[in-house]
Amino acid sequence: MCPLWRVCQPLCRWLLHQKSAGNKTRKKGRVRRMGAMIKKIRLKGHETFILREGWLTKGLAAAEKDGTVFSKNSGADALGVGTNMAKAIRYWMQSAGFIGKTENRAAVKLELLGQLVYQKDPYFEDDFSYWLVHMNLVTNAEAVTSWYLFFNTLQAEEFTRTELEDYMLREYAVETGRTEIPRRSLADDCSAILRMYSRDHVEDYDPEDKSISPFAHLGLLKLDGGKYRKSQPNLNRLSSFAVWYLIEKMWEENKTNSISIASLLEDAKGPGKVLQLKRAALNEYLDKLDNYGYIRLNRTAGLDMVYKNEEKKRGPYEVAELYYEK
Repeated sequence: MCPLWRVCQPLCRWLLHQKSAGNKTRKKGRVRRMGAMIKKIRLKGHETFILREGWLTKGLAAAEKDGTVFSKNSGADALGVGTNMAKAIRYWMQSAGFIGKTENRAAVKLELLGQLVYQKDPYFEDDFSYWLVHMNLVTNAEAVTSWYLFFNTLQAEEFTRTELEDYMLREYAVETGRTEIPRRSLADDCSAILRMYSRDHVEDYDPEDKSISPFAHLGLLKLDGGKYRKSQPNLNRLSSFAVWYLIEKMWEENKTNSISIASLLEDAKGPGKVLQLKRAALNEYLDKLDNYGYIRLNRTAGLDMVYKNEEKKRGPYEVAELYYEK
């Protein structure tokens, strides 16, 4: 055996072991990122509070009534919650695109999407309203970074809490170029994601149980024997408008009017990742949207492309507006 190989062999074996361990929470291949590396990140903006039943309703009503609501004791008095909870409500609403800043730094305003939901479904009785929040959160890489990474890059079929934390630590370095991520803050984000989207028995969801996040009933994450597993949601409770909404967001971000079905399935911010749809389900939704005339499909000669219907030019907001009007 070559003397040099005797020296290098232990190092090579160690490197192979490290690579193998790192791949336990990742399937082969890599998610195709939309856009450049994430420049700004935010950890623990939720103050450890996940979105609870009724919080968005409270927040929308308070912001609509008084734009300076969050400048007074962070909005705690007006919302009837603790200070940190009020900060969390503001963070979730802003990250979901429901409220925005104004020229007056002490005030916020209801964005168009926030106004629409407040007018059409103020009590969030329609699943689509929660899907809207979910879609806007997990595509907002700079404000809700851990949620973005969890849904758009994690490809593991099942994992433990510790495995998730280890994976996210590595993924932050890959996607942001930062290696010094506070482990405690990252652990809090991972805990919040798992609590927000999972529970033991999805079918036993009780909307009156305020301790359970309403996002758990979307069916995106299941807990079994200490292990978590991503899952395709109940398709009977997922409108095709959610898929269309994400397609329009991708077109808007990329400044294009066409996209491949493969991109919708595999790219970050696409319905395959954000809604955790498998190929068959995605194709079924695309067929529906094509039949309605909302998009145009072309599967001839192996193209598998989706085109904007130029006669019905709409953006993400118009898709949501049309959903509530139908």
